[in-house]
Amino acid sequence: MTSIAHAATADHGKHQDNKFEIYVQIAMLLAVITGVEIIMVYLPFMKALLIGGLVVLSVVKFMFVIFYFMHLRWDKPFCTILFFIGLVLAIGTVWALLQLFSVEDGRPLTAPPPEPPHSATAKAG
Repeated sequence: MTSIAHAATADHGKHQDNKFEIYVQIAMLLAVITGVEIIMVYLPFMKALLIGGLVVLSVVKFMFVIFYFMHLRWDKPFCTILFFIGLVLAIGTVWALLQLFSVEDGRPLTAPPPEPPHSATAKAG
């Protein structure tokens, strides 16, 4: 019986080492993705392509972090569903606040509308 317990402990230790290796590999992958993001900012891409690429890379990093470092991969599916419900609610709240407090709505109600800038030739004449 002791040999069975010893074998189970050895397997558990090997499983922990395997997880450690996975964590290190994912950390290195996240560092590489971050480096690519930094390099992308300095390359002459179109603004829409740059923002799209950065968003995609950020989503990939986010998924790796939540599934491995937050252990959602090994949790029950119910916990993962609860996490994503909270995430959707948070995204919806941020979107609603951005719509509610847009730049146009930030002007005081008593302020006159802004005047268009006058050119230098109009003042001289």
